[in-house]
Amino acid sequence: MSARKNARRRFLLSLGALAVAPAFPQSASPFGLGVASGYPTASGVVLWTRLVGASSLAPSEVAWEIASDESMKTIVRSGNTVTNSEWAHSVHIDAQGLEPDRWYWYRFTAGDAQSPIGRTRTAPDPASTPSRLRFGFASCQHYEQGFFHAYRHMVADDPELMVFLGDYIYESHWGRDLVRSHDSLEPYTLNDYRARYALYKSDPDLQAAHAACPWIVTWDDHEVDNDYADDLPEDGMDKVRFLQRRAAAYRAYYEHMPLPARMRPEGPDMRIYTTLDWGRLARFYTLDDRQYRSWHACPRTGRIGGSNTVDIEQCAQLFSSGRSMLGRAQERWLDGTFGASRAAWNVIAQQTPMAQFDQKPGPGRRAWTDGWDGYPAARQRLFDSIVSRKLSNPVVLGGDVHSFNVNQLKADFDNPESPIVASEFVGTSITSQAWAQERLNQYLPDNPHMLLVDSRYRGYVRVDVTPARWTADLRAMDSVQKRDAGCSTLATFVVENGKAGPQKA
Repeated sequence: MSARKNARRRFLLSLGALAVAPAFPQSASPFGLGVASGYPTASGVVLWTRLVGASSLAPSEVAWEIASDESMKTIVRSGNTVTNSEWAHSVHIDAQGLEPDRWYWYRFTAGDAQSPIGRTRTAPDPASTPSRLRFGFASCQHYEQGFFHAYRHMVADDPELMVFLGDYIYESHWGRDLVRSHDSLEPYTLNDYRARYALYKSDPDLQAAHAACPWIVTWDDHEVDNDYADDLPEDGMDKVRFLQRRAAAYRAYYEHMPLPARMRPEGPDMRIYTTLDWGRLARFYTLDDRQYRSWHACPRTGRIGGSNTVDIEQCAQLFSSGRSMLGRAQERWLDGTFGASRAAWNVIAQQTPMAQFDQKPGPGRRAWTDGWDGYPAARQRLFDSIVSRKLSNPVVLGGDVHSFNVNQLKADFDNPESPIVASEFVGTSITSQAWAQERLNQYLPDNPHMLLVDSRYRGYVRVDVTPARWTADLRAMDSVQKRDAGCSTLATFVVENGKAGPQKA
């Protein structure tokens, strides 16, 4: 085994020890929320931390260092920054001048306190084609409903990148057999959201996963409010008050994520959609399907907003060509970036299942309006863009529904002979509870393009990408109510280069 692989193994073992240790008490360390990195390029990466426990509103100086070795003896980049209470003493360092396609280690210092050491890496050279990329993707981590130890297994997989697809926090209290508590009411103010993020980020398994490799992220609804659409919540709050709430939620999101400074919010607006290239092997498109979407079609009786499940014959609004999931500006941007891609694999990382899911056994069709089924014209425009741009090996990632789904994305879901436009992999939740499998089973005969639908397990998806093949392992937890629970592979699906659609391995 090479010296570099030995170093990586030792570091992963040290993260495992961190994950089983208690979280840092906020009074004991200003780095009690851990460290993180994200959005790697061939020459740089974003480094993050947030100081906690400060009793003063005064600015605080934080030093940062990046080393080429895990013992932090060979420092290759360093600097100082000043935090302030306006941004919750969060730190976002855009570290540049690094070598492509290699691992680095980093840490922060504030006064006499030193942070844990995090590991990160840069992306490959844009002109290169790496032989392999391993990444994991996850979503939906309700703090009360389970422990986050799926991340312990993700760290052991030694991924080069992590992709998070939304519902990093939950604003609401619900579920059965809860294992811990939010210990606070639903957040509405900036301080409320800051406290909720601090609670989630105190989890040692989540901290270890952030310290293991760079992340890219997008949000879904629960980072703000269940089933919101643009400026409309589900519960009837007026627009002005809701946008104040959204501004608080977006600000707290930025303060707690390894996001580049260009994503810093301005009031209730925050652009997070972007691309990330892994040489010419893969291009990731992280999308935002919450901030710009059209209001839900045909909401429930007595409500102005929020989702519904409707017979499509009784909701003409559903099919309006003017309705959008991404907003027209993001749609145009996505079409243009599709056209510019030279990647072998094009990975569309977004929040919710894209495949049609008929929830009415037998004749007719019922559609859930919060997912892409609620925006069929927008979905068709996206499919048309994939086809017209001749996008190489498009693969869609999704979350939201707390079940594993493996789907063929078809030009016409109602025609079994319709060509496959893209492959889709939907990960189950880290902890959030799901519909019973028996409820899902009754719908499967009406959805033959769905090759697997399984809500029995919490977990994540591990993906290995090579120029020739995409391999996705659906990783299922034995339990999320026991901290030492095991994890196994429920199923493996592959996509061959140049052949649309997933196949069972």
